[in-house]
Amino acid sequence: MRDKKPRRESIEKKEVKAPHTIVSYIDNLKADIAAFFDLNSEHSFRPFDVHDHFGVQDKKVRTLFNDILHELEEAGRITFSNNGTYAAAPLKKESHGLTGRVDRVNKSFAFVIIDGREDDIYVEAELLNGAWDGDIVKIQPLTKNSRGGKSVRGDSGKSRTEGRVAEIIERSAKEIVGIIEINRGYAVVQPDNKKLFDPIFIEPEEIKEAENGDKVIIKVTEWPTRRTQAEGEITEVLGKAGNNDVEMHAILAEFGLPYHFPEIVEAEAQKIPDKIAKKETAKRKDIRDVLTFTIDPVDAKDFDDALSLRYLEDGNVEIGVHIADVSHYVLPGTELDKEAYRRATSVYLVDRTVPMLPEKLSNNLCSLRPNEDRLAFSAIFELSPKGKILNEWFGRTVIHSDRRFSYEEAQQVLDTEEGDFAAELKVMNTIAKIFRKERFKNGAINFDTPEVRFRLDENGKPLGIYQKERHDSNKLIEEFMLLANKRVAEYVYNLSKGEVKNTMVYRIHEAPDPDRLKTFATFVAKLGHKLEVEEENKIAKSMNKMLAEVEGKPEQNLIESLAVRTMAKARYSVEDLGHFGLAFKRYSHFTSPIRRYPDVMAHRLLQHYLDGGGSVDKETYEAGSKHSSERERLAAEAERASIKYKQVEFMSMMDHDREFDGIITGVTEFGIFVEITETASEGLIRMTDLGDDYYELEKENYRIVGQRTNKIYTFGDQVKVKVKDTNLARRSMDLYLAGTVPSASRPPRNDRGGSRERTRAPREAVSAPKNRKPSGSSAPKGNRKRR
Repeated sequence: MRDKKPRRESIEKKEVKAPHTIVSYIDNLKADIAAFFDLNSEHSFRPFDVHDHFGVQDKKVRTLFNDILHELEEAGRITFSNNGTYAAAPLKKESHGLTGRVDRVNKSFAFVIIDGREDDIYVEAELLNGAWDGDIVKIQPLTKNSRGGKSVRGDSGKSRTEGRVAEIIERSAKEIVGIIEINRGYAVVQPDNKKLFDPIFIEPEEIKEAENGDKVIIKVTEWPTRRTQAEGEITEVLGKAGNNDVEMHAILAEFGLPYHFPEIVEAEAQKIPDKIAKKETAKRKDIRDVLTFTIDPVDAKDFDDALSLRYLEDGNVEIGVHIADVSHYVLPGTELDKEAYRRATSVYLVDRTVPMLPEKLSNNLCSLRPNEDRLAFSAIFELSPKGKILNEWFGRTVIHSDRRFSYEEAQQVLDTEEGDFAAELKVMNTIAKIFRKERFKNGAINFDTPEVRFRLDENGKPLGIYQKERHDSNKLIEEFMLLANKRVAEYVYNLSKGEVKNTMVYRIHEAPDPDRLKTFATFVAKLGHKLEVEEENKIAKSMNKMLAEVEGKPEQNLIESLAVRTMAKARYSVEDLGHFGLAFKRYSHFTSPIRRYPDVMAHRLLQHYLDGGGSVDKETYEAGSKHSSERERLAAEAERASIKYKQVEFMSMMDHDREFDGIITGVTEFGIFVEITETASEGLIRMTDLGDDYYELEKENYRIVGQRTNKIYTFGDQVKVKVKDTNLARRSMDLYLAGTVPSASRPPRNDRGGSRERTRAPREAVSAPKNRKPSGSSAPKGNRKRR
């Protein structure tokens, strides 16, 4: 057995700085002294030892240190013994039951999020005890910081309860993606994840075929301690950083999302017969002779929904919503089903789709391609010309699509009233508009936020950025999908017998938090817009009015994005809580089983109840709902990361002398965030690049103010900017104001920013405490939105 090379201590580590908002030298000193005792909790020290450690010689400063020691003792941070020494306070017994997840905000500190607790616990970097972002830890709360006061977004948490990590219960990162730096005798990998700050040491023999600058996936073999850094081994070399395929693969790996299907899953898919058996057709409603077509994005490969239309003799119409019958092919307990559950969703990056199901299913058997018989699960409605539902039927069908439309083709038919099935499309569009009007009348909110799209060359290089528009053809499809999702949920509920309601997987969206709404209303008021938040029944009407007012204005994208983030995050659950944003009493996801596992569960449950079955166990489906919600969150984060990467890559190719119109989207102690209107990409103007004055942050007014000039930069201001630096590895961009001279270019700081140091509108809640910054939602397929 070889002698293991001693681990290098803190290779490449930089000094951990105190948070930006410690307001005085005394506060800073007190935190440092407390950290000294916590880091040396197994020892006790005389006051002289503390003086000596900090190099204090001046008599007045020694007196100050002694006063701080006394204050720390009174606060319970340290203890005093009869022998005249101080030591770190022992862990409190209550900490054994206090468990939470680490949210590493920046290099200097983290928060520990505890379920059921209103406030998060602030932890200095030195008190994390080796815990990394996402780890589940036991936390020992310390005393409230002497600053006290109400918690304010942007104050770096110093008014919150402080704590230290007592024990790491579970590590979050199984594999980590980063760039390898090979040195003589060792290598380090700097993680891509913006919340992992410390490099990971790699032994020379573990470098394998990796070359300097490669993107690699590593497995941590030894976790860090207070004095040593983490060690790892390379599990996969992705290739050179900057290559499009490498970067997209790295993003998937960073968020723990799979890229390839296991061989056993692919093999199982290949065994499924290509032809539909006659005995299967005989068991289904045969509507192959009814006019049917699909409408999808022009580049779509999977067509998971189709519409049919049949005129009835009494002047009514029969419109069918036909969904690929994935549950016929993906049976419980199979490898296909296990893998689909693990993935829970397809992932949509800027240049590719990573499907939930193997290609044989997603692009073939379960894709409702034109001129081919396909198995479907259908919701068929008899409708009056005014959109009233007269009858409905749910069940398995066999269909035959007559035409595949792109959104653009269908829109052209609607605009010109000429082309294939012009009359049928007009009828559908008329009814869809009735449904849409009714939704908004009932309190639905019009969140038609634009989606960023890219024109890419064959190598994935961005040639342009544009925002995809939504037309009647998009809204037509959306309204009939919403109809099917709503009516399936209502149908299953109404089939319930007695007080016990049938278990169903619902898509729920709870009413927004009142405090979050008030904060958002304050933001938009500063931009000259009014939002009614006092009466819940007026919120939707007021929100829609405001969103209509900002349409076409520079702040449109900003306000629409903030409005979405102010709302609660939609999720899956067996609890029947309704959908606030759509104004539906109950709502399910039924229409996209190719790309969402909850839809597969909904299909199985619907068929079970159609067959006369009783209600099933809720716990199993609730666990599946939570898992699916979490996977959806990760997929959305990966999608945003890929968009951010391409935005920064595109901006890196711009002429640095070019001016861009922008709008201030956030203000912090270290600078202002600006979104460039043309490309919807966001960058930071650092305080050091506002060199004409010294600026201070006024959190309550969402602005920074120059001390000498009284110049003000506030949230929502329009500015002209130029690009100073772009950093693809961090997916970040530094800007400066046009007409000014920025400070000398320098390597980007490794503070990676910090969401909590930024004064901006509230983020949407994903089972998180108030005033946190969770993730937003995403558009999973073309222009379709997750509702």
